Amino acid sequence: MNITIMKINPNNTQFWDNKRNRITSGVGVWRGGEDVFFQGYSMKDDLIGKKSYMQIIVLNATGRLVEKSFSDWLEGNFIGLSYPDSRIWCNQIAALLATNGVSPTAASAAAILAADSRAYGGSYTSQIGIEQLSEIKSKYQGNQSFEQSLAHCNRRNGKPMINGFARPVDKDDERIAIYESLRKQLSIDVGEHLAFALQLSDYLQSKFGLAVNSGGYANAMFLDHGFSGEEAARIKAAAVLSGAIACFRDNQNKRAEFLPMKCKDIEYRGPKPRPLD
Repeated sequence: MNITIMKINPNNTQFWDNKRNRITSGVGVWRGGEDVFFQGYSMKDDLIGKKSYMQIIVLNATGRLVEKSFSDWLEGNFIGLSYPDSRIWCNQIAALLATNGVSPTAASAAAILAADSRAYGGSYTSQIGIEQLSEIKSKYQGNQSFEQSLAHCNRRNGKPMINGFARPVDKDDERIAIYESLRKQLSIDVGEHLAFALQLSDYLQSKFGLAVNSGGYANAMFLDHGFSGEEAARIKAAAVLSGAIACFRDNQNKRAEFLPMKCKDIEYRGPKPRPLD
């Protein structure tokens, strides 16, 4: 790795002087008492009352104002990522903080951070899954078999680990049929990435008992609409918020009651006690 070291003349502050008290933005600006501009769109003339909040989320995350059909599908995907169930890890945190008098904003932020995971949550997993799906598709279209296309994937119990094509509890994801129905209802065509994801799902199901899940379906939809993994991660940064708030509300008046445990409730399987040399 090459590292460039810049020599700074402490007597020459022109660079910093030119930036002093100046913020340069490429995303938007508020003109007090007049208007706010989002990526060049006027809040009062173009957005409020004319575009959905989901369209604005995508606009602010990527700079693109997407069609209403895709934003409506994406809204359905967000609903499918925000279950009001306190057993889910990020929701557990929101519920626990509620019993300790923490503000809803702080509890929500903690829940969102807990979902910033390689395993679940929608944000970072989207980036990983989109990159994996793109790579596998590229290998497969380069005249490789599915077996060859998946040879580079990490394995667990002999099964390829592909983000978006597994589920920890029940391999049948109840959201897929709903996403398909919504896609058809909104007249969104099956793109090349979604078609490939479903084909890959059939192969994985027959060979390993794995199938496409909510994340895998959404990743293919993102790719078919021209989004990168990094853009998808920004769009889904707070996708678990609604379910976390529900669990916060459910436990807000239950002081110190959430998931009480004793030491013996933990089954320790690590090394036996040993002296410290």
